[in-house]
Amino acid sequence: MKPESRAYSSYSRDALTLLAQIIRRARIERKLTTQELADRAGISRGLVQRIERGDPGCAIGAVFETAAIVGVRLFDADQPTMAAHLSANSATLALLPKSVRRSRGSVKDDF
Repeated sequence: MKPESRAYSSYSRDALTLLAQIIRRARIERKLTTQELADRAGISRGLVQRIERGDPGCAIGAVFETAAIVGVRLFDADQPTMAAHLSANSATLALLPKSVRRSRGSVKDDF
């Protein structure tokens, strides 16, 4: 059973609200209706409205796509720089373990 509501930190709520406002402002400045943005993003008009309200239940891919369409940069990097960061992070992640497990107990190293 899915919980009715999830608690989010104030930082997360503020970040969602800020991103929602930036996306809405950019859409209006580009003179796009919510339906036009929805059509371009391949999502419903209702989902665009939820994104612009800062609903935390929206799929992150849909949020990122609407932001990209209206010209909101989510990271301070252009496409080539982002590709370079992706490559560097992939190389680092390849060296790290695939999963992390809690230790079952303390190690006895008093030989």
